Amino acid sequence: MKSTLLFTLLLFAAAPSALASDEDAIRTRALDYAEGWYSGDGDRMARALHPELAKRIAVVDKEGKPALQSMNAEQLIAGTRKGYGKNTPPEKQLKDVKILDIFHNAATVRLEMEGWIDYLHLAKFGQEWKVVNVLWERKK
Repeated sequence: MKSTLLFTLLLFAAAPSALASDEDAIRTRALDYAEGWYSGDGDRMARALHPELAKRIAVVDKEGKPALQSMNAEQLIAGTRKGYGKNTPPEKQLKDVKILDIFHNAATVRLEMEGWIDYLHLAKFGQEWKVVNVLWERKK
């Protein structure tokens, strides 16, 4: 009984620091994504992404029908390396990270950038967090 109680107390005592550590790692990955984009740093963007990333936006196609446009990790990294994000002046480079939820090895982040909002889903692989899904919307 005493060992069970001690284990339970140790578990609860360790949980806040583990959560803080995960929050720091998640925030770092979200900033790798945002700052990598703005600086044209493809390696930093690659560090943020899982190789099987799916980035999507709901749009209306040329015929006026709802559609889903998709991008994979390779395309996003290539666009970053081409410097598309470098067109945003430093004073307009918004990168507001809000961690919405963390549950075990899954997290959801709202990332506000200069012209859009990204909803990032991250997964923890070993000790490393990676962005696996992004649903985004342009600001009007």
